[in-house]
Amino acid sequence: MKRSVSSIAIAALIVGSCGGGGGGDSNTPQPPAPPPPPPAASFQTPALERLTVADIQRIIAQGVAEAQAQGQPSGFVVIDRVGNVLAVFAMNGANLTLRTPQAPNGQNDALQGLNLPAPAALAGGISKALTSSYFSSVGAAFSTRTANDIVQETLPPSGATGGLESGPLFSVQFSQLPCSDVSSRFPNRAGTHRGPLGAGADPGSFPLYKNGAVVGAVAVVGDGVYGFDREYRDNDRSIEETIALAATTGFEPRPEIRANRITVDGFLLRYSDATPADFRSNPASAPAFATINGTAGNLVSVPGYYDAAAGVVQGTIYGTEESGVRPAAAGEYGVPEVWVVSDGAGNNRFPVRPGTDGAGALSAAEVRTMLEEAFQVQRAARAQLRIEAPGEPEARAQNTIVVVDTNGEILGLVRGPDALPDAIDAVPQKARTTVFFSSPSAAAYLQAHPDPEVRAYVAAVRTFLGDPNALTGGTAFALRSIGNLARPYFPDGELATPPGPLSVPIDRFNIFSTGLQSQLIEDDIIQHIRFILGLNPADVPQTCSDAPTIRPGFNRFNNGLTLFAGGVPIYRNGTLVGAIAASGDGNDQSDMIAFLGLHNAGLKLGGAIGNAPTSIRADRIFVPAGNGGTSNLRYVRCPFAPFVGSNEQNVCQGK
Repeated sequence: MKRSVSSIAIAALIVGSCGGGGGGDSNTPQPPAPPPPPPAASFQTPALERLTVADIQRIIAQGVAEAQAQGQPSGFVVIDRVGNVLAVFAMNGANLTLRTPQAPNGQNDALQGLNLPAPAALAGGISKALTSSYFSSVGAAFSTRTANDIVQETLPPSGATGGLESGPLFSVQFSQLPCSDVSSRFPNRAGTHRGPLGAGADPGSFPLYKNGAVVGAVAVVGDGVYGFDREYRDNDRSIEETIALAATTGFEPRPEIRANRITVDGFLLRYSDATPADFRSNPASAPAFATINGTAGNLVSVPGYYDAAAGVVQGTIYGTEESGVRPAAAGEYGVPEVWVVSDGAGNNRFPVRPGTDGAGALSAAEVRTMLEEAFQVQRAARAQLRIEAPGEPEARAQNTIVVVDTNGEILGLVRGPDALPDAIDAVPQKARTTVFFSSPSAAAYLQAHPDPEVRAYVAAVRTFLGDPNALTGGTAFALRSIGNLARPYFPDGELATPPGPLSVPIDRFNIFSTGLQSQLIEDDIIQHIRFILGLNPADVPQTCSDAPTIRPGFNRFNNGLTLFAGGVPIYRNGTLVGAIAASGDGNDQSDMIAFLGLHNAGLKLGGAIGNAPTSIRADRIFVPAGNGGTSNLRYVRCPFAPFVGSNEQNVCQGK
C-alpha cells in the first residue's frame, strides 16, 4: 500500500512540474495532487442491521409453535447483539425453575447444586442468549452448545478425552458477571450488558443473523436444568435446542460459518445436536404473535433486564452510537479501523488516559502507543476462528485490546469492527488478573479478604510453587501462567495429578465451581438472583468479590477473574506498571497480539516500557508433576507463520 501511495504522489508531482505540457507558464498555479486513497480495509465489518419488532414476534411465534408440537411449554428470551433484552415470553405451564448440576462427589460449592424457584430459569435464558450472541461474528456462528465444548476441563468434553488440555475458553462462564463494572445495565441500551449467571454453556440458544450480521440471539428454557453437556460424542436430544433452532428459522447464519465447520486443536466444534429433521412443526406456518400473546403465554418482566409493560422492543444497530460499540472518532487513533465502546451519548467510555498509580505510572502517550501497536499486529494476523465469505480476502483476527495500570484501572480500550462483544468484559478481566498476580501486594491483598477460603489460596500457591514469598512481585505471571495454576490437573490435562493451587480438586470440579475464581464472586451472583426473584430489595453493586477497595466502589477484582490466555504484564526498568490483554480469536493469537504489541511499543518508545525481564517470567518456574517429573509454567505461546501474506515464523521468540 505504501508503494502505491508513493507512486501516485510522485506521478502527480511530475505532471505538475511539466505544467501540462506545451508552452504553459511554469509559474502558473497547479491544482493540488489528489489525496492518497484510504488504506484498504483489513477486517470483516458487519452490515448495519437490527432486529425489528416484527422480527422478534416472528422468532417467538416460531418457537412457541415448535414448543407446542413438542409438548414442552417453554420460556423465550430474545436479545440484540450487545445484550439488550428485547422480549421475554413465558408459555402457560412452562417449567421456569432452575437447577444446576451437583459436584461430582456431591460436596457442592459456589454455584453447584442450586435449586431456584420460578422464574429463575428466565435469568438463565438471558445468560444463554448473551453467550450465543456475544461469541458470534460475521465469520463464525457459535451457540451455547459450542460454548459448552470450549469452557470445560478437557477439549472436547468426553469420557474418552481424559488427559487432553482444557478448552480454549476455560473459565469464560464467569465473564459478563452481574456485578461487573464494565457491563452496562438496563435501561441503558448502549452495551455491552451483563448476564444474571455470567455466560452460559447450557444448549438451547443460537445467534440470529440478518444480511450476514449478528443481530442478537434467542434462548429457550423449560426443562428445569441450567447445566452443560459432558459428552461430545452423543446426541442428548435436547428439546430446548430443537425449539430454539426452529425459532431461528429465517435468521440463520450461513452454513459455512457455523461452529461445526471450525476446528480447534484438531476437533470440530459443535453447533447443534438438533436439526430441522427434529421439528414437529412447520416454522413457515407459525401463527401470528398477536394470536398467541395472552393466550399461549405472556410477555413477562425480569427485574434489572426487561419490563414487559414496554412490549416487544426493537434492537439496537451494532456499529452505531445507540449500541455503544462503534468506530472511533476521526483522529482519535493513528491507525485505521479502530472501534471503541461508547456510552450512547457520543462519549468513549474508555478513552486513553495516564495511569492512576503514582510515580512511574504509564503516560497517556505510552498507553496509546501500546494500543496502536497491538492493533497493528492484529491487522496483519490471520484469524483462527473466522471463515471468510466467498470472494473475501483471508480473514484477519479481530480482538479487543485493553491496557490497565497496577490498580486495575482501564487506561484505554480498542477493538476490531466485528470483534466478539464478550471480550469487552473478558479482556479487562484478563488484564486485571494478569497485573494482580504479578504485583508485589497480591498475597497481602488476598490475605485481607474477609472470606477465609479466599485467604487460604495464598498458602496453597506458596506450597505448590515451593516459594514462601510467592505473590509478592518476584515473578511476572502472564495470564497463561495463571491459567496453568488454575486447572483441576497440573500439568493441564495430565490425569491423576493434583490440581493447580488456584483450582478445586477434580472430584469437586465442574464449570459452576472452579476454585478461587468462583469463590470470589459466588455471593454476588446469589445476591443478584435473589434480587431478580424479589427476595432482595437491592441489586448487587457494580463491584465484584467483596475485596478491599482501592477507591469507593472499586477493587482489584471489580469484574472478576479469568483464566485463559491473552494477557502480559508491562514493566518499566524492571518495575511492574500495568498489563495489556487481548481476546477475540484463538488463544495463541491473543497471546501474540498482547505480547508482540507491547514489544513493538517498547521499541517505538525507545525502551521506556516493555515485556517482563526474561529472568523473572513465570516460565522459569518448574514444579513437581506426575511420575516424579517436573513441569514448568508457560508464559506465552504464539502461532507459527501468523501473518497474512508472510511466511515469518517464531515471531515472539527472543523477545
